[in-house]
Amino acid sequence: MTAIRLDAATDILGIVDVQPTFMPGGELPVAGGEAVVPVINRLLDGPFAHAFATQDWHPPGHSSFASSHPGRAPFESVEMPYGPQTLWPDHAIQGSATAALHPALAPARIELVIRKGFRPEVDSYSAFFENDRRTTTGLHGWLRERGMRRLFLAGLATDYCVAFSAEDAARLGYQVFVIEEACRGIGLPAEGGDTTIDAARRRLEGMGVRFVSMSAFT
Repeated sequence: MTAIRLDAATDILGIVDVQPTFMPGGELPVAGGEAVVPVINRLLDGPFAHAFATQDWHPPGHSSFASSHPGRAPFESVEMPYGPQTLWPDHAIQGSATAALHPALAPARIELVIRKGFRPEVDSYSAFFENDRRTTTGLHGWLRERGMRRLFLAGLATDYCVAFSAEDAARLGYQVFVIEEACRGIGLPAEGGDTTIDAARRRLEGMGVRFVSMSAFT
């Protein structure tokens, strides 16, 4: 793999939802989710001069929770005013210990934390837009003000919040990379016998998003 030469003036690491709620023992665990923490810390301690993080931050009774829809179960889909919505177990509850950024995550180079999903009526996967595709988080303006052009994404989950963030970043004109060892996915069944991880990867690669290894930075 060709080595990637980073430019501190225009490159930034995006750390997506690295919270205990998405790790084994949490409310919505991603298999192997805890393994991304030391990998991300290596990136923070080494090649990247700048980073931002996102934090899922739901109020109790959020509309994306299966518990808010009597008779519905987690991972079913319902139609919301903004389109289809996967229902989730209650997770990332505001102020809870499992909603905090993982305590082992090295904070020194994390310059901004974007909280998303705090509006009760709409879920939020992307670091840039809530699921209505209209409500912005403000991240795009922050990155543009700082002259950032390339985004390197890490975190949870590959097929949901990382993928939606990568897709929006590409549409907004950034060059986008997903660091494979620094991500883990949920992997729900998808059409054609694939998983949601497979489908997300195909969709993103079709948009020009590159999946890269840690070895690209050594």
